[in-house]
Amino acid sequence: MGRRLEIRVKPNAKTAGLEEQPDGTWIAKVKAPPVDGKANEALIALVAEHFGIRKAQVTIRVGSSGRLKQLEIPD
Repeated sequence: MGRRLEIRVKPNAKTAGLEEQPDGTWIAKVKAPPVDGKANEALIALVAEHFGIRKAQVTIRVGSSGRLKQLEIPD
């Protein structure tokens, strides 16, 4: 069991970035469109880079087809 992240994804953004909100949730801006899982792939890469882990260690637990997602990363 790892750390759970609540993330709101904004696809088709001009710049990519990951930002923690005061309430503990995150906002992820990804350049990829929400088509064929491209935004999810970009989100996984963004989270892995931000936390310094491998992409294979990032798991989308809830919300793979919506903008509100719950991800799990190792502690």
